Amino acid sequence: MRILLFTGKGGVGKTTVAAATAAQAAARGHRTLVMSTDPAHSLADSFDVELGAEPRQVAERLWAEQIDSQARLEANWREIQEYVVNLLNWGGVDAVEAEELSVIPGLDELFSLIDINRYHQAGDYDLLVVDCAPTAETLRLLSLPEALGWYIDRLFPSSRRIATVARPLLGRLGNLPPIASDAVFGAVERLYRNLERVRVLLAEPETSTVRLVLNPEKMVVAEARRTYTYLSLFGYRVDAVVVNRLLPDDVTDPYFGKWKEIQADHFRTITESFAPLPILTCRLFDDEMVGLDRLSEVAAEVYGSRDPAGVLAESRPLRVSKQRGGGYALRMDLPFAERGDLDVHRKGDELLIKVGGYKRNVLLPQALQPLEISAANLRGGTLVVRFDAREGPSAGARGA
Repeated sequence: MRILLFTGKGGVGKTTVAAATAAQAAARGHRTLVMSTDPAHSLADSFDVELGAEPRQVAERLWAEQIDSQARLEANWREIQEYVVNLLNWGGVDAVEAEELSVIPGLDELFSLIDINRYHQAGDYDLLVVDCAPTAETLRLLSLPEALGWYIDRLFPSSRRIATVARPLLGRLGNLPPIASDAVFGAVERLYRNLERVRVLLAEPETSTVRLVLNPEKMVVAEARRTYTYLSLFGYRVDAVVVNRLLPDDVTDPYFGKWKEIQADHFRTITESFAPLPILTCRLFDDEMVGLDRLSEVAAEVYGSRDPAGVLAESRPLRVSKQRGGGYALRMDLPFAERGDLDVHRKGDELLIKVGGYKRNVLLPQALQPLEISAANLRGGTLVVRFDAREGPSAGARGA
């Protein structure tokens, strides 16, 4: 199943482009499902139909749904939440406050991603189009599976062993903290497996890609550049940039003359910044683009004769290669990253990479684990970390 994620700054027309992409893909013969993970859903408005938490057919070979994140939270977190609430109550936290504290911020949105794995396993669709939340929420959402999985992977095995040994003993004593049951550990294990499958699916470059939607405006372009950097950090591949709401060439009103000059200047920046990615464009229409007919017009503008379900650009954000003089080089594309924002060092079998406010722990391939970092440099938007065999204590590199 092909997976397409659309994101962009709020108000750039991301949902319209995602809906238009799904409609065009269905018209070309792909069984397509488009779903919204944005808490402020507007997918139903784009199609001008009522949508719910389950797929509804809106055209031939086209289904749409708006994820009910609260329902997904209830289904996936309830058993774990009940244990956390009991633990907080034992610690003296008020019942209402314990209920609030038992839900990690952003967790409800995270569980909406689990549907991706569910639909992939079912195999009912050829293409899944995901209308994501605005960029800040999307970045948090896409980084959570790896971050949460990292903690579960380290805490779960040891915690379960401790609980198995301690539960019979503590059960005979009074006024001690509650110990998680096997059902709770089972829920944690299922959650871990689901998150890991989602992470693997979204990082698979042959099937999953992200498309950035932006307007030719200074702040929007700047945010899109940062988004591109952070998506690359977490291994998500961007295969196209969609520049939306360009003023048409036939607009001659003097009022829009200055705006056309500003847009042209920002468009040059976009093409220079994001090359060699395909730059797709869509003009500003003189009407609301709502309903299947109008969405087809949008798709025709954006894709022309292209298949919207195709992979429009080939790239691999993370690559490892053997060097001619010995050793290995790990390369990670970090477009627009600045040296001052970059921090790289090693901890055990992991490479810790921080860019601005985002951090990723990369588990090193087996071939690199016995080697040491000999150099780390940022070259033309690509982080290059050199690994060589050498004696002495483990070394790291900071600041790249």
